[in-house]
Amino acid sequence: MPDASVVLKWAFDSSDESDKDKAVSFLNAWIDGKCEIVLPKLWSYEVGNVLMMKIPEQAHEVMEIFLGYDFTEYDMSLELCKETFKIMQRFNVTFYDAVYHAVAFLQKGKLLTADESYCKKVRDMKHVMSLREWDLKF
Repeated sequence: MPDASVVLKWAFDSSDESDKDKAVSFLNAWIDGKCEIVLPKLWSYEVGNVLMMKIPEQAHEVMEIFLGYDFTEYDMSLELCKETFKIMQRFNVTFYDAVYHAVAFLQKGKLLTADESYCKKVRDMKHVMSLREWDLKF
């Protein structure tokens, strides 16, 4: 299950965008039914914010494509809040980062992130994988 750092890689065609090929491969695996994408509801706000800041001329078109994928969204609940707060306290990370991780945990999946610093902070916890390490075999 990707976080916003992976979703955003689908939008940028920059040559310095590391691991874009893996991010696109993950999206294609989802399209082919080989993996699942479940995102916290805040994903569209986070992604939309970055798109408008980085590529304002294309933000509307890209967001239309992303929303058209109709990803499964995980509703905020007391259970999700509780798990998110646990991750925040244990690893000193933001709610925004931790909620993706908590969704993966509650769904018994893995968070896929391009945020290497987040991966280092939570390396003792399961349910997280760096995009750099992702392979379709997982």
